[in-house]
Amino acid sequence: MTTTPISDPITARPSPARTFGEIVLTDDVRDRIGAALLPLPNPMEDIDRSLARFYVAFAALPVEQLQEILDFGRHVDTPGVALVRNLPVDPQVPPTPTDGGPSREKRTFVAEGVLLGLSQLLGEPVGFTTEKAGRLVHDVVPVATGATTQTNQSSVVFLNFHNDIVHDDAGRYDVSNPDFLVLHCLRQDAGREAVTYYADARDVSRALDQRVLATLRAPLFRLNAPGSYVRDIAGGVEVLSEPVPIVSGPAHCPEIAVSANGVRGLTADAEAALAELQRTCIEVAHRVHLEPGTALLINNRKGLHARSVFAAKHDGTDRWLQRTYLRRSLWNIRHRGTTADRRVH
Repeated sequence: MTTTPISDPITARPSPARTFGEIVLTDDVRDRIGAALLPLPNPMEDIDRSLARFYVAFAALPVEQLQEILDFGRHVDTPGVALVRNLPVDPQVPPTPTDGGPSREKRTFVAEGVLLGLSQLLGEPVGFTTEKAGRLVHDVVPVATGATTQTNQSSVVFLNFHNDIVHDDAGRYDVSNPDFLVLHCLRQDAGREAVTYYADARDVSRALDQRVLATLRAPLFRLNAPGSYVRDIAGGVEVLSEPVPIVSGPAHCPEIAVSANGVRGLTADAEAALAELQRTCIEVAHRVHLEPGTALLINNRKGLHARSVFAAKHDGTDRWLQRTYLRRSLWNIRHRGTTADRRVH
């Protein structure tokens, strides 16, 4: 694993240390957590009981590391992204799914335990019916039919800087969206090419020309709905939000919202500001190579993430991440709740 510059399309400059965190488990802590997770059944059979078990397993973390993860989710002045290393892994990992769905061949669930154990230190896992069929654990894999799309199925295109948003009939896609994501690696791509990037809104705001930043703070932009919604529900037609700002909130702790599937500026200045934003994200981005035994904690409001191009064969050997969406509370999206599953909205 490396967080230093590599040979790829982005040349980044160092960002202030406070926007990136790193936590490394000792071997004995890793092994204790792994031993607790290995015998547990598929968590989807009883998700709330499983979450309780995973919570107990992660009590094995030293209090300093536990507090660091908890503080990551609590405070406005903590890093927007953090890498957790030396996590336990499954004894065997089956072939990578090729259809974007879960594996039917997985026999142990250490990876899911790690993902959900870390996740609930930050918030409540939540599913959305328009993303991965409402599943709480998302398998993020390259899919041949989505290779060129601005979605998590892609591989041959750069996945632009964005945060994960949720379509809402109210016209705001940045309200019900996740507060956090966790990305956990089960299999690295064969060429070790794939890079995950994170551009913190604090770094971006410092680097932008103030006139451009003022434009980004004006309600001059319409976000397109997530690619999954446009593909599966809207028949490929754009579904644009009401006009919103890209950057909002206090200068020392701004929030940022950008749709991967496209943003429409309502004026020429707004379109120019979008281009400048993406350029600036490239300049300030942190970069991470995810490999087995690593997980990335992402604040979905403090910054934007992206992913590089990488080679995919679609033959069971490809890159395989698992992802969760997290809310600090499900209460304020309770109007979206389903009757079948209290965690799916």
